[in-house]
Amino acid sequence: MEVSEQSAVPAVPAVPAVPAVNVKAPMCPSRGVLEHVTSRWGVLVLAALVERSYRFSELRREVGGVSEKMLAQTLQTLERDGFLLRDAKPVIPPRVDYSLTALGREAAEQVYALARWTERRTADVQAARAAYDEARSS
Repeated sequence: MEVSEQSAVPAVPAVPAVPAVNVKAPMCPSRGVLEHVTSRWGVLVLAALVERSYRFSELRREVGGVSEKMLAQTLQTLERDGFLLRDAKPVIPPRVDYSLTALGREAAEQVYALARWTERRTADVQAARAAYDEARSS
């Protein structure tokens, strides 16, 4: 059987071009990801989960200061973004464990490094603030 050049070949739908990702561009979708990862509670949740998985109540105690509502929202957002796994076990009382995905571990290691740097350099920042405030009040 001979195939002619005129044979109809099913058209493959064109895949839409993915725009270049540039976090400095105003409408870049990476900004939303950055916002979730670097939010106050996002950083602290990711930093805690870098060490091990946690149940909800354990994570709330580990993070410290987060309300139940904010923790639930943060966990849901990070799960939706693919950073967390939520493992709900069908037991009484209910048990839900949270752990990092491979993507979440990669992000968590980055923000955890920033958090550790912040702990090490807080005294320097406080000194800079005091010097700034002193210069402004003179």
